Amino acid sequence: MIWRCPICRRPTDSAADRHSPFCSERCRLGDLGAWASGRYAISEPALEFDDADFAAREEEDNET
Repeated sequence: MIWRCPICRRPTDSAADRHSPFCSERCRLGDLGAWASGRYAISEPALEFDDADFAAREEEDNET
């Protein structure tokens, strides 16, 4: 499948390019650097959990 590199917008083939979805290692490392420096951030939690949900999940994990 043909995609566009999220950094430079060049076309990249997900089946043939080992850096997919990026077009090159340079773009892949640039994206990693942006996450590491805090330039990218997740604006809101992916899932909403309250403290009771968290405690119940911890108990389930400890039982296994």
